[in-house]
Amino acid sequence: MTLSESGALPPSRVALARLHPSPEALRLISFETAARLCVLPLTIAADGHLRVMAEEPRRLPCADELQTLTRRRVELIPSTVPDLAAEIRRAYQFSGRIACLSADYLHDERNDEAAPERLDDASPVSQIVESMIAQAIGERASDIHIEPGEKESRVRFRIDGRLVDAVRFPAAIHRAVTARVKIMAGMDIAESRLPQDGRILRDVDGRKVDFRISTLPSVRGEKTVLRLLDRERALRGLEGLGCEGAELARIKNLLKIPNGIILNTGPTGSGKTTTLYAMLERLNLAEFNAVTVEDPVEYDIPGVTQVQVNERSGLSFAAALRSILRQDPDIVMLGEIRDGETALLAVRAALTGHVVLSTLHTNDAASAALRLIDMGAPAFLVASALRGVMAQRLVRKLCPHCRQPYALPERECERLELPRGSVFYRPVGCPRCDGRGYAGRTAIFEVLAVDEEISALIAREESVSALRKAAVRKGMRTLERGGIAKALAGVTSYEEVFGAIDVR
Repeated sequence: MTLSESGALPPSRVALARLHPSPEALRLISFETAARLCVLPLTIAADGHLRVMAEEPRRLPCADELQTLTRRRVELIPSTVPDLAAEIRRAYQFSGRIACLSADYLHDERNDEAAPERLDDASPVSQIVESMIAQAIGERASDIHIEPGEKESRVRFRIDGRLVDAVRFPAAIHRAVTARVKIMAGMDIAESRLPQDGRILRDVDGRKVDFRISTLPSVRGEKTVLRLLDRERALRGLEGLGCEGAELARIKNLLKIPNGIILNTGPTGSGKTTTLYAMLERLNLAEFNAVTVEDPVEYDIPGVTQVQVNERSGLSFAAALRSILRQDPDIVMLGEIRDGETALLAVRAALTGHVVLSTLHTNDAASAALRLIDMGAPAFLVASALRGVMAQRLVRKLCPHCRQPYALPERECERLELPRGSVFYRPVGCPRCDGRGYAGRTAIFEVLAVDEEISALIAREESVSALRKAAVRKGMRTLERGGIAKALAGVTSYEEVFGAIDVR
């Protein structure tokens, strides 16, 4: 009696996210056969039978074919993944490839794992790194984390701000993978006791992708993080970042002012620098001399002079800004105002006829002016120089194909001052979003335009609350209200908004 006749199935369902198809199992069934039958080989058990994931095992007429093909007893396991066909492609094209390459490397008799001659472009380790990079680009990841473990090294991708497991490989080759990345980035492969930084520039499908590499020693080996900087994806203009309506109109008006400081605030990872680039591109006209000071320079912008901060050599933000002001600039972009000296120089530059764009780490727009004052810039100078402040947060966008509407509870509607029965949307998960319920990110903005009244409040060093109330009275939409508007429109979820914003 065959398995298909007996209907013998394990009682529990197995989630693919917790399994990593073994190379031995993948080699027993070709990709063509797996795709045709919609089955995914997982592991070979201790007794030699093959575990295979299938959508409807009891109705599957292929168990006999698989047993004949593999010459093994086949155990069919029900699938719980949204799109098994996509997982099959991923396993064979990525996980399976990594596993097979790892096995090839370990079976090589020349087992000096970090020998440079074993890390050339054609080596299995090099192909492992290339496969990881290609997969990360395909999944629109912003970072690749290669993390050492006791038995396995884990690779995770940051997708839409969240880390997700991508693949694992034997810990025995972790050092070789790290060495290969270091070679590509021009780093010292012999140094494993100190952190290192490097850079890789690649052409991908006709566009340039910049990789920033960082290594960090740990007790189990070096952790490596690759940040992907895709200029075409990042520099999408203000509209492409999610700025719209009244906020977009306010920013456009601020950018028309021929001098003064425009600040962008928010926590680390909220997209401030990307927004600065979008603003700079809008200002980058042929008759302007635009200069940036960054740490590091993330994207190359044609027609703009970009300066890389180098603290070791004494080129700080303040030192670079002093030199730039002798270069007859019209527009100056500072990656960040970090100290009192830089704050004072930026204010003075704005007062002498320059447009200054920069970022600060504050929770909202109203806090920015007082933060400059706290850093040592005189209040009356800040009041005269500051033209506007933006605050922003990044939230994940709901997948439009599977989002599900629901009515917000009455108590929450009252708290948020919304009509009863206001409809929001929740994530569900489908094959098009890989079961996540979200696809991509967008920004929420609040824009404070400094007029005479707000300038007077700044000069008197009034409280953040007073500044915020005045700005709201003059039409500023807060981060909270902007987030709620996007949630009501089905762009994001209620949970995303209030997970990203400090609600007062």
